[in-house]
Amino acid sequence: MRPHSKYSSKASRISRRHFLRSCVAGGLIASGSSAVRAISKPPRKPITDAGRRPNIIFIFADDWGYGDLGIHGSTFCKTPNLDRMAKEGIDFQQFTVNNPVCSPSRTAVMTGQFPARHCIHQHFASVEHHQKAGMPDWLDPGLPLLPKLLKEAGYVTGHFGKWHLTNRHVPDAPLPTKYGYDEYGAFNVPGVQIKTPETCPRTVDFIRRHKDQPFFINVWLHETHTPHYPQKEYMKKFEYLDEQKQVYASVVAEADAGIGTILGTLEELGIDEKTLVVFSSDNGPEWTGKRTTQDDNSTGRGLGTYYSVGQTAGLKGQKRSLFAGGIRVPFIARWPGVIPKGRIDRTSVLTAVDLFPTFLELTGQPVPANIKLDGESIFAALKGLGFKRTQPIHWEWRGGHGPPYLWPHLGIRDGKWRMLINQELNRTELYDIEADWAETTNVARENPDVVKMLTKKTMAWKKSLPTEASGNCFSRLRTERQ
Repeated sequence: MRPHSKYSSKASRISRRHFLRSCVAGGLIASGSSAVRAISKPPRKPITDAGRRPNIIFIFADDWGYGDLGIHGSTFCKTPNLDRMAKEGIDFQQFTVNNPVCSPSRTAVMTGQFPARHCIHQHFASVEHHQKAGMPDWLDPGLPLLPKLLKEAGYVTGHFGKWHLTNRHVPDAPLPTKYGYDEYGAFNVPGVQIKTPETCPRTVDFIRRHKDQPFFINVWLHETHTPHYPQKEYMKKFEYLDEQKQVYASVVAEADAGIGTILGTLEELGIDEKTLVVFSSDNGPEWTGKRTTQDDNSTGRGLGTYYSVGQTAGLKGQKRSLFAGGIRVPFIARWPGVIPKGRIDRTSVLTAVDLFPTFLELTGQPVPANIKLDGESIFAALKGLGFKRTQPIHWEWRGGHGPPYLWPHLGIRDGKWRMLINQELNRTELYDIEADWAETTNVARENPDVVKMLTKKTMAWKKSLPTEASGNCFSRLRTERQ
């Protein structure tokens, strides 16, 4: 055991205190609430060569912009733990998620497939919303999902924080245990909701209890999604900023401190060298709105979009946009002794569906023969060897197209080219990402052959998608409301 961690010990004390207080207040310790399900001895196979198979912690922030990191040039946010994590690993700067909003972005990680293949086009909310969007009411738990496969590989699995692969509006939706998690504590989930500050403390507790087993943990943070819940200690730290930035910097700092407790715990327990930690975000930052307060049926009342002042580091577009500001997000990977220290990789083209095959390769679990993944293993990139993808990346956005930069409804990345399309508007834009990382210059007119080729690939992909959601993922509320 290591006596001292360079990650914040103060943050660890604060997080642990929040965790114990919230558990006692909510009766979770004594009652075994449905918000947390655990098994003391999860089913596992005998593990061979365990030293080469890492623990995996996937930290997925919410609406965290590419520019909301100190290392990415934030003008007011402080992220010392994430900055240090990047110095101890690789900062990948060509990573994108597969949809510019929450639920489909998370679906991509869980399935290794583009979310449009499952008719998950927007965030999960009410049944009425799903019907209008042509969506199911939850992600199908019968699919070959990442946590299920990692359990088969002998891993104990946990999920803490946001769920949003259905929502609290749908009471008969499956719980995370149906998706392959041995234990969970979540919000935006059917049943009991945990408080957002419990996410990292619950993760630390899980790590301590399972430090001698291989584990896989989703840490799906609330920050920086609305409502905002800034804590007094962080508000005081940023009292020199204007009100909007003070709130936003406070919630970023709280999340960064929580990540620090996780990294510090790994070091304290002496398991950091056998643990891969990945940090990313489900999409770009929320647009700044006029609402100063906002309520959420899962997380409660807090501050609204007026305080959403996240940054994209100059990338145009934000959440809900297929431009880079909506889908290019931070991606930092740390695994001491395997991932080289202090590197910046701006050439490997990575995307969220790649996590599925990568994590399977790391754990020695084969990809099931009955699924066709859209992702590719990026283990070579993690080792610092670079990565060249062989298949295009596709995007579909079925939300609103009114505000600036929300007009694209289809997108493709193939080699150095990225093209955005809106068929209804007869509008196409093409970018050479190798020469124009921020997508500032549309070169469609100069490259008609490229536009023709990419349009053909995009339309073929679009034609391959299902036209309606599977009925086995419909809530009984659909029938009751007819």
